[in-house]
Amino acid sequence: MHLLTLLATLTLLWPVGPPPPEILRGWQPPPGPYAAGHRGVDLAAPPGTPVLAPAAGTVTFAGPVGGRGAVTLTLPGTGTPPLRTTFTPVTPLVPRGTRVAPGTPIAEVTENPHCPRTCLHWGLRRGDTYLNPLALTQHRASRLLPLTPGAP
Repeated sequence: MHLLTLLATLTLLWPVGPPPPEILRGWQPPPGPYAAGHRGVDLAAPPGTPVLAPAAGTVTFAGPVGGRGAVTLTLPGTGTPPLRTTFTPVTPLVPRGTRVAPGTPIAEVTENPHCPRTCLHWGLRRGDTYLNPLALTQHRASRLLPLTPGAP
């Protein structure tokens, strides 16, 4: 299933907010599987901020990874293999195997040195392929407006 076709069928929310959070660092895909890059986006969020399920899914991981709390949400009906979205650093609020509706609190943001200020790292994968999680949001394209009123 093509990602854009899929997105039209999902009910999607930002994992923190409303309003939509400030993006502290965007997605920078690596040129190869072992190269440097940023395999997700960092969203501004103070410690204790609830992390909400951006879509209906099943919590397939909730626990520590590399000393930081993590939650993985697998989204059913999103192809083979299904999309998985991950959140770090967090304190999980629900155990592995829990089915959740969009907007359900699944974790809380915790402090870490990943960002210059506290943030939620949000990732998206299909199998071993990293994808841009912002594709899950209803992000509108920017439009430039004229500097002077009435200009074309």
